[in-house]
This record gives sequence, C-alpha cells and structure tokens, in this order.
Amino acid sequence: MKIAISVNSSWNIFNFRMGLARHLMNCGFEVYAISPEDEFSSELIHAGLQHIPVSVQSKGSSALNDIRYMLTLRSVYKKIKPDLILHYTIKPNIYGSLAAASLGIPVINNVSGLGTVFLHDNISTKIAKALYKMAFRFPQKVFFQNEDDRSLFVKKNLIAINKTALIPGSGVNTEKFLPNEKKNFRKGTPFRFLLMARLLYDKGIIEYIKAIELIQARLDAIFMLAGGLDEESKLGIPASQLQDWINRGLIEYKGFEKNSLKLYQEADCVVLPSYREGTSKSLLEAASCGIPIVTTDVPGCREVVEDGINGFLCKVKDPEDLAMKMEALYNLPEEIYTKMAIKSREKAQKQFDEKIVIKTYEAAIVQILAAKRGQKH
Repeated sequence: MKIAISVNSSWNIFNFRMGLARHLMNCGFEVYAISPEDEFSSELIHAGLQHIPVSVQSKGSSALNDIRYMLTLRSVYKKIKPDLILHYTIKPNIYGSLAAASLGIPVINNVSGLGTVFLHDNISTKIAKALYKMAFRFPQKVFFQNEDDRSLFVKKNLIAINKTALIPGSGVNTEKFLPNEKKNFRKGTPFRFLLMARLLYDKGIIEYIKAIELIQARLDAIFMLAGGLDEESKLGIPASQLQDWINRGLIEYKGFEKNSLKLYQEADCVVLPSYREGTSKSLLEAASCGIPIVTTDVPGCREVVEDGINGFLCKVKDPEDLAMKMEALYNLPEEIYTKMAIKSREKAQKQFDEKIVIKTYEAAIVQILAAKRGQKH
C-alpha cells in the first residue's frame, strides 16, 4: 500500500516527519515524499522514501500559482494512486485536500501552527480562513498541535469538531536528543543562552536582542542565535540587521545548523519569545536534552513549560519581562537549576515523545484504510 506525505519543503519532512515516515516504511507501506527539491531531498531518498519534486510558492499568494500547484498535485496523486495522503503546512493542507477530494483519496491533515497570516487581521487572513473552510470539508482527520488552534478553527466554523484530534506537536526523538552528561554547571565558563528559530520577527528575535541589551553587562553569559535567514518573507530579519547585532557583540550567530543536538548540548538555557507556535520543535528538543527554558505564555510554547518547574514563562512582545526571566534563570542556585533540567527531560519523555505521535497517526491510518476497504465491498 502507498502513503504520500505532501509538504512545502523537503527540509520539513526530514526535520519533523522522518520518525513517522520510517515507521510507515517498517510497517510495509511504500512512502512517497511530495515536496520541492532542496538540499534535503537526497536525504529523503537515502532514507528510502520515493521523492517527487513539486514546487510551491510558500511565500505570499498568487491565485494563478496556487491553482497551478493544486492541479500539479492532482496530476501527481492521480499518477501514483496513494491509498492515503498526509498533508502538512498551509498550502498542501488546502490545495492538497482539494486535489485529493477530486480523486476520492482519503486525507489526514496536520495544522502545525496557524502561520503568520493568522497573527494579523487583514485581507490575507480572511482569504486564508475562507480557503480552510472550503478545503477542510474533505479530510477524514485533522490533527492540531494545541487546543487553542483547534478551538479557533472550530469557533470560526472552519472545521467540524468531530474531524479533529490533538497530538503533542511533531514529537521529539528522546533517544536522540539526550542531556549532555559531561556539561558542568558554571565551572569557569560563561552561561550560554540559545535561541534557535528561523530569523523571523514573529519568533521574537527583536525581543531577544532587546533583552540581551538590558542584561548583557550584568551577566557572564554568551547569547547564541541559530537559524537561517528568510529575507524573502516580509517578516524576515534583514541580513544587514543581523550583521549589526554581530558587530556590536550582542550575539554569537551560529547560522543554520543541521546538527541541532550539538548546539543544545552547548546551551544552559533555551529561549523562544515567539508570538505563537503549533508546538515548538526547538522547545521539545531542548526539553528532551534536559535544558531549562524561557518562552512566551502563548499557544504552542506554554504547553512545553510549566512556569517555575522546568523554566519560566514571559509575556509576549515584552523584552523587559523576557530579560527578567532570563536573568532569574541565570541566577538560580545549582540545586534548583538541576531540578529544572531534570523536569524538562521528564516532561519531554512523558508528554512529547514522538512514539506518542506515531501511535496516534497509526491508529488513524488503520481506521481510515479499514473504512475505505469497507466501502469497496
């Protein structure tokens, strides 16, 4: 049997979906990755997936390009005849669902966050909601990564609640993302903060910088920033701005790091002042590595942190509060810091292990395919 995974980048599949893809292949499914060609496409092929390159305009919206993308997906789906399609990210969720519906192929969608379009109330938001409402009549199941996102979709009548279910983000491989047992607590080395995210304003990058400006002189600390530039996005941090922060000695910029585990194992605290997430992958990985966290009290972030237990929650878009929480974590006695680190690891193992996500997907897939077989008899 065949399952297709349709996403807006091969990097997304490699970074977030490989545990599920490998599990499906181990169960005997032929797995197709339908995504634009990028440097991670070869990794997917090497892992055993069959990659079909389909380009998608991930930034902005052009009706002509979107219709072309939908028709291309329909052509691909018609050719490979998958028994089930898994969609992720906005455009595959919408246009992939419409393409699959026209061919009678069952679909499971995943809303891994509302995207920047939902953070602003404008014409793009209205169009996105209308498209979701039209497309989300067709999937057999739609997974949401936090209750706030699901409630919003249901309240706005974008989906029937009986089609929805919750999963703990994309999960985290707790056997890979392990605590650094060799790291000593402040044994003659600076405390290291780390923010790992795409360099977008909505990730709270500016708030992080302003917080650093407030506390840098008082702390023996290094402030790391890791993530790729995304200047194509209207919300992307300009390279010139990034260079200014580097020149001023505010941050140690790590760029886009394929081996994120290496950076986590250097960090003493992971910071994410994001305005909203689905469920933040970087926070899940940080928790799995046993790192205390400072993040915003918003959907997709607060699920990972119990305030005062495995980190601190701060107010959104408030660099002063962020600075206060970062400094508070820095000043923790070793005993309390160690307890927070242990609680982070425990929370990742109990609530966010990717095995939980995989089991939930497996149950939904089995149910949908059984119903499909029943319809044929």
